[in-house]
Formats: sequence, structure tokens, C-alpha cells
Amino acid sequence: MSEIRISENESFETALKRFNRKIQQDGILAEARRREHFEKPSMKRKRKEATRRRKMQRRG
Repeated sequence: MSEIRISENESFETALKRFNRKIQQDGILAEARRREHFEKPSMKRKRKEATRRRKMQRRG
């Protein structure tokens, strides 16, 4: 679970920005989106293969 401490002089907006940044870094939002709908195992394999190919193209 992500947690931030709000200092005494910190505004709500800056605290919210810090919280959103932390959520992005921890990958919680991406995980929630991924789990939003059921994904068939065959589609999961295709997605993983596509990300692997994309990474390989970036490297070389």
C-alpha cells in the first residue's frame, strides 16, 4: 500500500501530486487496469510476446 506523509505547510494539491507520482512508480494503477477485466491465457501470452518484441527492437 502506498502512503505519503503530509507536512504541516504542504497544500492538498502538492500532496495529491506526490501521491499520484508514487502510485505510478509503484505500478499500482497499471496493475488495477490490467486486472479490471479477465484476460484469456492466450491473449496474455500474445501481450507478453508483443512487449518482449518491442523491448528487443528498442535495444538493437
